Amino acid sequence: MQRRCLLYVKGRWDAFFACRLCVGRKGVCVIHQYRNNGYNIVMDVNSGSIHVVDDVVYDVLPLAEQLIIEGIRDLDTIAAAVQVCRLLPYPDEEIREAVEEILSLEKAGTLFSEDVYENYIDAFAQRQTVVKALCLHIAHDCNLACRYCFAGEGEYHGRRALMSFEVGKKALDFLVSHSGGRVNLEVDFFGGEPLMNWQVVKDLVAYGRSLEEPFHKKFRFTLTTNGVLLDDEVLEFVNREMSNVVLSIDGRREVHDRMRPFRGGQGSYDLVVPKFRKVAQSRNQMNYYVRGTFTHYNLDFSRDVLHLADLGFEQISVEPVVADPKEPYALKQEDLPRLMEEYDTLAKELLRRKKEGHGVNFFHFMIDLSGGPCVAKRLSGCGSGTEYLAVTPWGDLYPCHQFVGNEDFLLGNVDEGVLRQDLVEEFKKCNVYSREKCRGCFARFYCSGGCAANAYHSHGNINDTYDLGCELQKKRVECAIMIKAALADEEG
Repeated sequence: MQRRCLLYVKGRWDAFFACRLCVGRKGVCVIHQYRNNGYNIVMDVNSGSIHVVDDVVYDVLPLAEQLIIEGIRDLDTIAAAVQVCRLLPYPDEEIREAVEEILSLEKAGTLFSEDVYENYIDAFAQRQTVVKALCLHIAHDCNLACRYCFAGEGEYHGRRALMSFEVGKKALDFLVSHSGGRVNLEVDFFGGEPLMNWQVVKDLVAYGRSLEEPFHKKFRFTLTTNGVLLDDEVLEFVNREMSNVVLSIDGRREVHDRMRPFRGGQGSYDLVVPKFRKVAQSRNQMNYYVRGTFTHYNLDFSRDVLHLADLGFEQISVEPVVADPKEPYALKQEDLPRLMEEYDTLAKELLRRKKEGHGVNFFHFMIDLSGGPCVAKRLSGCGSGTEYLAVTPWGDLYPCHQFVGNEDFLLGNVDEGVLRQDLVEEFKKCNVYSREKCRGCFARFYCSGGCAANAYHSHGNINDTYDLGCELQKKRVECAIMIKAALADEEG
């Protein structure tokens, strides 16, 4: 009995029958196959096609693949070669049928497809870019003392400071003047804790709005907050003016309070949870997310995600800490097997909840198979150092918030603009093909090579990768696709 399966290809879900499917050419991953939660899944990396398959094609594929990529596409020859191996417990007729299907998919361009991007990469690296987003460090100060904070309790290993309205105004002027013909611009109020400089936040939003009509721009403001200073006046303004709000919470009370205490050591969970629940409800569970960090201390982080879901949050992100390996809370290579199990556990539970009608959006399992990001986003990621810049309280420009304080990456300032065009060019050339490790990775067009800052802090090179983070990202992609396949299977 042939089992109905699903194939996602080039913008649509189609039904196929008996379609079963990391192999690669010259070290470049073009096919990735894996099993998850009872599904046999095959990804065609270059086309983005996803095949959900039965056991026969899944097992035949590795044996047939080498002949196909060497140019042998004769059905009888490949079937005979597979049958001679006698390693698979299937009748010859089923093996032949499996090979026929593999060849059909390859001919359709949804299996072993060619990489259409690599020949384009030189022109891509030379593309003209405009600045479209700023991360405004409105406050280099914080009222919490988070133990894993890369910003050194808001100081960014420098001096405490609050951004003045004058500096912020110059930053918005810089953004408008360097955004070219782009209409939609993004500004994130970041810290430290931006609510410690709340009046300037409000004044800059008003100033930004005043620029929209005369310059034909539209600002999308966002705010990242720990919630300590959140009150009704702030919430009313945020709901009126902020397109998105990021609320920092790590999960269970004991987990959150251990890593996100006040400077005196007291926990902050009981103070911020009621406020965050009010934010989520007031925004109709949209256009916000609670954002947490898991560490070596809570390898069972799936419980923290589910705890946040049980509190009523529907937009959730809980991410792995990036830290000096010497820190006791840093994730370790030996933690990986446990973390992989946690992602599988989380994916199954979120899938169950979704099917029962009370699903949540987990940021790292959100994947768009029908469209997804544009080519530039798939190849180069967030655009740090080119399209996206961070601004310090005194107006210095850096590639992103994680480079702030490292003078080697000081790009310029809001008065003089970008002075280090050589750095901009370096970031423009940073993509999935400039990172050698990405060439052999099936997830390269989903993560876009990962975070340049994490790569730099890990290996001293923005064209390298953060290896532990890569392993976790690949697992998240596998789980995300499994969820999509399972939901489509149920609908189909």
